[in-house]
Amino acid sequence: MGLHLYDTRRRRVRPFEPLRPGHVGVYVCGPTVQSPPHVGHLRTALPFDLMRRWLVQSGHAVTLVQNVTDIDDKIIINADRDGTSVWELATRQTRAFDDAYRTVGILPPTIQPRATGHIPEMIALISALIGAGHAYTGAGSVWFRVGSFTDYGALSHQRPDAMLPSAESEPGKADPRDFALWKAARPGEPFWSSPWGDGRPGWHLECSAMAGKYLGPVFDIHGGGLDLVFPHHENERAQTVCAAGAGATGEMARYWMHVGLLTTGGTKMSKSLGNSVLVADALDVVRPQVLRYHLLSAHYRSTLEYTPEALGESAAAHDRVETFVRNALDILGGPGEAAALAADDGESGAGSVLRGRAARGRPGSEVVGGAAGDAEAGLTPQRAWADFAAAMDDDLAVGRALAAIFSAVGQGNQVLSKAHSRALAGWVDVTRRMLGVLGLDPHEQWPSAGAELRPALDGVMQIALDLRSAARARRDYAEADSIRSRLAAAGLIVEDTPEGQRWHLA
Repeated sequence: MGLHLYDTRRRRVRPFEPLRPGHVGVYVCGPTVQSPPHVGHLRTALPFDLMRRWLVQSGHAVTLVQNVTDIDDKIIINADRDGTSVWELATRQTRAFDDAYRTVGILPPTIQPRATGHIPEMIALISALIGAGHAYTGAGSVWFRVGSFTDYGALSHQRPDAMLPSAESEPGKADPRDFALWKAARPGEPFWSSPWGDGRPGWHLECSAMAGKYLGPVFDIHGGGLDLVFPHHENERAQTVCAAGAGATGEMARYWMHVGLLTTGGTKMSKSLGNSVLVADALDVVRPQVLRYHLLSAHYRSTLEYTPEALGESAAAHDRVETFVRNALDILGGPGEAAALAADDGESGAGSVLRGRAARGRPGSEVVGGAAGDAEAGLTPQRAWADFAAAMDDDLAVGRALAAIFSAVGQGNQVLSKAHSRALAGWVDVTRRMLGVLGLDPHEQWPSAGAELRPALDGVMQIALDLRSAARARRDYAEADSIRSRLAAAGLIVEDTPEGQRWHLA
């Protein structure tokens, strides 16, 4: 099948074909670092992390550029309110965003440019637009002439004559729809020198300059939140295409990808509305991997309501998968032993088809289908991976991908008590591979806190198992059952198998 993505510009799901085979260039609009990150910021960033992981799994090299807006009206206002400098506030909040992304397992961008580090590129872009007749000066500012671009409105599917005026109200604007490329300096605010006087860049300009510098005038995927389609991305597209001299037939990005809103009480989570849940507060009540699971569990283009009840349901679902993986690895003797058993399993083929690009559900893998809709009686690890791959290729259909994971977990739980079972090894191997794409592998990506205590726990459990064995040897079955019951109450499950006693966490 190959990856298909929904393109906002064309309003349909399209086959993804990178400009350069084997390499994908992605630009994601990053945060304006005016205040601490809230959960809505993670909701926007996570689908691009998921897409990046899937592209890499599919054999592509990915260059992901995510900017930091470190100069903006809101940053200036908040710094003044807090009695600090713009630079101190922006630096502190940039670190807070980096920490929040890292905490939920979002891979760092390949390049993370700051707006204030690219003023020369912005000035060059403005000069090109003025020279081509797409921009003009007025009262010390520079404005983009919306009427000069006949394809304006094509991204957001609006008619220019029906649009509301730009919210920017600085003097010198000739048309209410025009937007600022360069804002004249105001007393007490940071400024840079330019051919048009002292000032600072407009918000829309910075992304065009940085995307162009690191990815070129046309690149593969431009992404951000749904609320950025208009005016931000519409304006980016207009100034980039016009600066390149491409006219109405030109394009900035070949695919435009936008993430649905995170809401609370049916209203967009937003700093300005005062209904945001800070990441730090969310992590006081839920583990970071559960928060990641929850924010990824709905399709990226859908609206996701953030409630304690929904978060609790996600925690239960995630814990079911995590418990299976940890218990299976405990029974099998660790990930190395599990992988070796899976690789040796000639019956299911789990070890062979799950490695490399042929396992993605493309022509050449044995089965492609939907795990959620088929009977699980004939399910194999190979089939589970093919179902997962088909879901991911279908515009990152994470709901179906999770269905494939839970089908595998269900099958694995049925053979969980079979020590050193190749069947169990196959199921835990494929489950971990699917979870790895989602950034949720409990062993490799989210190792248990307190793992350094595991040798001590193993020793204590061996003592308990020896005491239980001794009780059974003297036919004191009541004592043996009591030991097992007390361990179970503590979350430690003991099972009697043909190979002897085995234990795992509940």
